[in-house]
Amino acid sequence: MEFDFPRSVVPLVAIVAVATVALTSMMTPSTVFMMVLPSMIVFSIVAFFFGMKHGEFRAS
Repeated sequence: MEFDFPRSVVPLVAIVAVATVALTSMMTPSTVFMMVLPSMIVFSIVAFFFGMKHGEFRAS
């Protein structure tokens, strides 16, 4: 199965969205949207980048 950019990003966005909704039920929404969500987005971008580079390395 070939993974292109949209096929790889959609599950990642879905995971972050579900986690955000789940956290807003336990914490105040202002804390989640101002502190937790930005850190989840930054971590997911960094992890996606390293995973993509590792996949390119393994494929070559």
